[in-house]
Amino acid sequence: MQTVYIAGGCLWGVQAFIKTLPGVIETEAGRANGTTDTLNGPYDGYAECVKTTFDSSIVTMKDLMHYLFEIIDPYSVNRQGEDVGEKYRTGVYSTDPRHLEAARTFIDSRSDADRIAVEVCPLTNYVRSADEHQDRLARCPDDYCHIPQALLEKYKRAAHK
Repeated sequence: MQTVYIAGGCLWGVQAFIKTLPGVIETEAGRANGTTDTLNGPYDGYAECVKTTFDSSIVTMKDLMHYLFEIIDPYSVNRQGEDVGEKYRTGVYSTDPRHLEAARTFIDSRSDADRIAVEVCPLTNYVRSADEHQDRLARCPDDYCHIPQALLEKYKRAAHK
């Protein structure tokens, strides 16, 4: 099993989407690469993210990048949908240099690579989000989410066929 931290805007929807993907073993809502060292906030400089534990024999980093690009506007800086601010930036963070290399290779292989605003950085710190943010959309399905409902259910349906 391997772990990568994926930021795609508001973590509620990102977690709801990622946990439906083949090969994903576990998810946890959190925040990556901030400037404060606290468990209870403030979350200065952090990107909302989903700690994603996955089986690399089923899903690769390249696959995870494809999935991420399904749910984000890769050109947007500090914004996804109606959510605006530094914490809603998109990115991939890891302590494994191979994950970062795979993410950069994926971005560099695209014809629009020069326009992509997804950051790819080593994970410098991580804070688990409060319990109220864990699996939030499962508990509160009517909350706002920038990811269309059809995408949130796309792989859930495929897994149950």
